[in-house]
Amino acid sequence: MTTTPLPPNGKPRRRQAQKDKTPDAHTGSMPHPSAHATSLESIEILPRTPLSTRTPRRVQAGWSPNEDGHAEEVELSLLGEEERRQAAADLTVEEEQAYLSQADGKRPMSSRDKRAIVLLIILYLIQGFPLGLALGSVPFILREHLSYSEIAVFSLAGYPYSLKLLWSPIVDSMFFPTIGRRKSWIIPMQLVIGTIMLAISYHAEELMSNPGEHLYTLSAAFTALVFFSATQDIAVDGWALTLLSEDNLAFASTCQTIGLNTGYLMSYTVFLALNSEDFAKRWGIPRLSLATYLSFCAFMSFAVTIWLFFIKEDKESTSEDISIKAVYTTMWQICRLRHVQILLVVHLLAKIGWQANDAVTQLKMVEKGLGREDLAITVLIDFPFQIVGGWLAGKWSRGDKPLRPWIYAFWPRLALTLFFTLMVYYFPAPPISTGFFVMLVTATIAQSFAGTIQFGGISAFHTRISDPVVGGTYMTLLNTFTNLGGTWPRYFVLKGVDFFSVATCQIKDADLSVPAHECVSEHGKAACANLGGECITERDGYYIVSAICLGFGVLSVIFFLIPTARKLQAVPVSKWRIYS
Repeated sequence: MTTTPLPPNGKPRRRQAQKDKTPDAHTGSMPHPSAHATSLESIEILPRTPLSTRTPRRVQAGWSPNEDGHAEEVELSLLGEEERRQAAADLTVEEEQAYLSQADGKRPMSSRDKRAIVLLIILYLIQGFPLGLALGSVPFILREHLSYSEIAVFSLAGYPYSLKLLWSPIVDSMFFPTIGRRKSWIIPMQLVIGTIMLAISYHAEELMSNPGEHLYTLSAAFTALVFFSATQDIAVDGWALTLLSEDNLAFASTCQTIGLNTGYLMSYTVFLALNSEDFAKRWGIPRLSLATYLSFCAFMSFAVTIWLFFIKEDKESTSEDISIKAVYTTMWQICRLRHVQILLVVHLLAKIGWQANDAVTQLKMVEKGLGREDLAITVLIDFPFQIVGGWLAGKWSRGDKPLRPWIYAFWPRLALTLFFTLMVYYFPAPPISTGFFVMLVTATIAQSFAGTIQFGGISAFHTRISDPVVGGTYMTLLNTFTNLGGTWPRYFVLKGVDFFSVATCQIKDADLSVPAHECVSEHGKAACANLGGECITERDGYYIVSAICLGFGVLSVIFFLIPTARKLQAVPVSKWRIYS
């Protein structure tokens, strides 16, 4: 550690106080006009973040404003720049710099916060593994054998992640004090997740070889996997509120963005590429089976669980009753707040505009000839931009306008939804040209960057307004409706594609045309070919559903979402709280 040498006299260097240039009241001379400035002109309001319930930061008993560093920050923020320097006049040079940086809110991140960020990223990473499988790669593999309506049935496996609010009070209230409020749930959930993935790995090839017969078994297995992952997420969200200091709470959303996106990417596009036989032959590597990857995910889950045993969790101290009944009552009280109700409606409508794009576009591109490896390369190139987007979202969301990046990103996302719909319509016959592939990569980067910015912005807003007394429940309430906004339309979008589509199997030799919705899958096309026919899509319901979603999205953004978000952002943080 580097130390600063003392002057020859052995005493710390002190800033020489400036002489008071204000005329004496007894001299009769008129004071400078600036001396008449009111106190309102020097007020600087610093952005506030939710108070942490962590006890080491403050003395819980016998608290007084003069003893609390937080109160000192508020007091300093009421001083003008010159007044601050006069207040620091009798400090050493080093103390003065720390004093003024504290007043300006510019503090270096502590080593404790850095360790907390690493821990949160790893915990969110473990959650991303099952989500990437259930919501990404497995539906892609099933697309080769099932229709969109059957894929819609499997998509219900993602619903537990959007309905975790129903059991979040139990997670917030029941725990073993000797283990810790959050670790009491995170450790067993990760053990269960690892066990389920290990069990699925033993039967993966059998289940995926004929998914039509095992559709409900697959759906039940991955629904359970997502359920336990969602339960872990409740505990991690609550732990984030106490792991990070108040000044760095906005980085909780950055940790979630980086961790979840990394885990999701590994289970989605990276796995799809390594699972592709063409990709394996091209690069001379062995093909990665679903069973092997599930075993790897199980091992990672077990390893992180063992690591958690050596991490000490701070005891959360609160004077409020946090029994299960009390937390459910609190949750109801939160939902009764008028601005919370409006925010929940915003979440349910915010993602409809690009639902057809998120649920069907990539499936359509693969159906038209885009290889798994091409899709994987596209998303791999995009991944660093997601990380940068998560960091920028955390940076831009700090302050009193955390929803600003969320609002601004609406228009690029809607524009890119239209662009991707046109790309599907004009998708060239394989092989894909370099120019078209570059355009696809660029559009994918722009789309995911805008989505990451929105995710980081809304997560930072949730962190800012959540009451830390019931942190897990409050955060889960808000995140549940965020996830539900992207989940509930998916089933209807996939069903709608089949509903509006008109496809026939034309058998030329028999001069027969048979309606066949199964023509959207490789299995259905092969069945038609075995009859000596050819699948002809007369009307693709994807374009109709995409137009409906996009039209609704534009109208809702203009007339409801953006104006409402700006009003909610202006609501004082205290109005969102129940206890603190």
